[in-house]
Amino acid sequence: MTDSRTRILEATYSCAGRWGLAKTSLEDVAREAGVSRATIYRTFPGGRDEVVEATVAWAVARFYLGLLEHLVGVSSLEDVLERGMMFAHREIVEHEVLQRIMLTEPDLLLPMLTLESNRLRESIATFLLTYVARTDLVDGVDPELASDFLARMVVSYIATPGRWDLTDPDQVSDLVRAELLAGLVR
Repeated sequence: MTDSRTRILEATYSCAGRWGLAKTSLEDVAREAGVSRATIYRTFPGGRDEVVEATVAWAVARFYLGLLEHLVGVSSLEDVLERGMMFAHREIVEHEVLQRIMLTEPDLLLPMLTLESNRLRESIATFLLTYVARTDLVDGVDPELASDFLARMVVSYIATPGRWDLTDPDQVSDLVRAELLAGLVR
């Protein structure tokens, strides 16, 4: 059986997808989760703001776990970057709840996404370090700094790909080789 915290997070996510963040009340969440408002306040003493922040963090963690599952068995830095960027872009574009809230309430979501993207960037940098350390880097390139740079660039391109079509494997490959890894690897 799912614990109360998870049921509350799932319910908040579902309600936000249906009505948006601003119109989702704790009463809606309680009804959707099948718990009392008192249970919500016991689980999240900070009330609605804490529930919303925890739901955003939970959704980002689910996204990251999906990304890691997608990358199982990938061995090269180039492949990790290519497959990871394509997966992440597709997930964001096809994410109905995120797209709805970005259209209707970006002012509520953007500050939370900024905080979560910083955490996500740090996680990506840590994850990439294993691959960067196994890559033949140009002399003088620090693997930790390279991992941080790559994580920042990946998050940036996923959010705003510019001229690159992140659904096209050839373009993503060109992006990775021409812009992300140029000057870092031999």
